[in-house]
Amino acid sequence: MGRGRAVVVTGASGGVGRATARAFAARGDRVALLARGREGLAAAADDVRQAGGEALVVTVDMADARAVEDAAQQVVDALGHIDVWVNNAFSGVFAPFTDITADEYRRVTEVTYLGYVSGTRAALRHMRPRDRGTIVQVGSALAYRGVPLQSAYCGAKHAIQGFTESLRCELLHEGSRVRTTMVQLPAVNTPQFDWLLSRMPGRARPVAPVYQPEVAARAIVHAASHPRRREYWVGGSTVATLLGNAVAPGLLDRYLARTGFGSQQEAGDRQEAAGGGNLWAPADGPHGRDFGAHGRFDEESHDHSPQQWLSQQRGRMGTALTAGAALLAARALTRAARR
Repeated sequence: MGRGRAVVVTGASGGVGRATARAFAARGDRVALLARGREGLAAAADDVRQAGGEALVVTVDMADARAVEDAAQQVVDALGHIDVWVNNAFSGVFAPFTDITADEYRRVTEVTYLGYVSGTRAALRHMRPRDRGTIVQVGSALAYRGVPLQSAYCGAKHAIQGFTESLRCELLHEGSRVRTTMVQLPAVNTPQFDWLLSRMPGRARPVAPVYQPEVAARAIVHAASHPRRREYWVGGSTVATLLGNAVAPGLLDRYLARTGFGSQQEAGDRQEAAGGGNLWAPADGPHGRDFGAHGRFDEESHDHSPQQWLSQQRGRMGTALTAGAALLAARALTRAARR
């Protein structure tokens, strides 16, 4: 295995992680796939190979810090080093706060927040001696703006954002060339809405507008290649949410109190999550099925995000605007000289 970057993707068996693994593979990268579900991991490895990359499967529960350290060592033993580590694995519970047990809350925190902490620590253990590498934290608009029915997940995403800022400052202080960046995602069409534990009366769904996981994957791959930027916002809805929360958070509180319950579930009876959910065990189970990257919302999901393209091109656009302004200024000076 001698070509391409060595990339680790956690939560690689489905959803955004699955799409991200394919996107890195399409660049010819060597991709280590970390997750619990064996069916999903095997299918993800096939995806990586078909896309032109090389796959390494490592079965691990991201809530187990020691197991994460061992997984990172397996990657280094097989690939030689780690160039990019993408923290993406998560779980959650769709329910009012008072309907979530203490054990469930702890488990969501251990997977979704402490899993990122353990992944970051494992990545740094191998990146810092080489003084190079990039850690990408996959976040959400919910890293800044909490919504009803997802308190455990929102709390974890807020924690990731704060911990990443602290780490970034420490790396800058020591003059490290290891970079960390965060990608804040909008609602994405993934299988999570069929496998997360839910106590809502209706079937769980993402809040529109919904984007395909490939939109998220492209943003993550771009961030891994351009990590000097501290954060990327994906989707117009993410931008609107974060700016609105910065300007009028109280107004958003009242708006979400009115709309946040209905917008996160479909009418009709709740459908039980496949296999009982993925909080305590992988959704595909010992004899389950591969869920893939996409959920059931293909018909309403967007394949592209104009905002994401503009965001990624802002350096070029700034150069173009500067050049345009200089040209206009030169023309004005020329006209003035002729008078």
